[in-house]
Amino acid sequence: MKIILAAIYPFAFMLLFLIIPFDEYVRALPNILFLILVITFPSIIKREHFFKINKVPFFILLVFFLYTLLNSVFSQTIDGDINSIKKMGLAIGLVVLYLPVQHDRKVQKAIIASSIAAILISIVSIIYSANTVEGFEFWDSQMTIEALLIDRLYLGMISVLSVLFSYYAMRKKYHPNNRYYLGAIIVNVLFVFLVVSKIAALALIAMLLLRQCYGKKRVLRLATTAGVLVLLMAALFLFKYQTQKEDANTSSYKETIINTIKNTQILDTRYTTWSCSWKILQDQGITATGIGLDRTKENLVACYTNTMQEGETKDRFIDQSYNTHNQFLDILISEGVIGLLLFIGLIVALFFYNRNNYFQTAMLVLFCLYCLVENVFHRQIGSYYIGLMLIILLANSTYLKMNDNKELKNN
Repeated sequence: MKIILAAIYPFAFMLLFLIIPFDEYVRALPNILFLILVITFPSIIKREHFFKINKVPFFILLVFFLYTLLNSVFSQTIDGDINSIKKMGLAIGLVVLYLPVQHDRKVQKAIIASSIAAILISIVSIIYSANTVEGFEFWDSQMTIEALLIDRLYLGMISVLSVLFSYYAMRKKYHPNNRYYLGAIIVNVLFVFLVVSKIAALALIAMLLLRQCYGKKRVLRLATTAGVLVLLMAALFLFKYQTQKEDANTSSYKETIINTIKNTQILDTRYTTWSCSWKILQDQGITATGIGLDRTKENLVACYTNTMQEGETKDRFIDQSYNTHNQFLDILISEGVIGLLLFIGLIVALFFYNRNNYFQTAMLVLFCLYCLVENVFHRQIGSYYIGLMLIILLANSTYLKMNDNKELKNN
């Protein structure tokens, strides 16, 4: 029986990550699969499985989680904080549940397949909306966003993960599967730059720059790539600035920059949430243990109520209780300096253990980028993908080499 369960277990993990983008349509299935993994786990876990992870960063991760939990208990905010704490626990639980899996990349292949499926469905939805919705314009970002399968930010995250996994799976020598991985990279990159969020495009550029730091002639490659990117960014900035200057000759340079930030899709919401977050820090002060997750949300809603102009945007911010949209700010306000130091300590430890490996370092950069623009532990879909990133970041080098050798033999 244990042999059968051990054989089925990786496929349950693969199916879980395959269907996550379609959670709204099969809402119960991810929870059922997660429950199956939890029930099966004790039967197939072995002592040697625990040697697959780097213990120091994993220990820091556990301390950070336990601190968050106990801080809420002692602060008597656990009733309001429990939902966010459970989502953080979900991400850590995935790391533990993945231990019996022999890292054969089934999950990574599921991510690649799910990203392609999500992209195709989103494109079909956009085309359908263009033909059925009166006044639909492709370049109207809000209309396009509403036609996407899932939240634009997370669709971008899946696309970037798919690019990384496809690149990691490709072999240096010719192999028939390389063309499929290359095709997946092209589809995801085009979709990111044409449709999805700017943070995903920025992440891809960061992955490209980071890649130049590994391998031979890295200084020359890094300098060349950086030079080309600087020229492109300068050209885009000049074009944008010239357009704005023609449209508003009376605006000062400072006002132009501020308006650009406010009107940029990736920063329009965050400009408000970050401003209110800083206001809370100024009013409450920076404390050792913070004010709790639920109280942070309440203070943000109060800030939106008092500072935003009346209108549909203000109503949306209040009704949906928008969070800080920055994991670092959220931890600083809700868990205080101790929580933030533990979280930064986790990132530093992960960098120390992964700095010599491009794939894992790129995953850490992606993790940090999304923490800068999203509260990744506040949504279930975010917890699943952050859990996947942590699985890769916590895997030790011996585990990764074993996986590479296995795949080379299979090919």
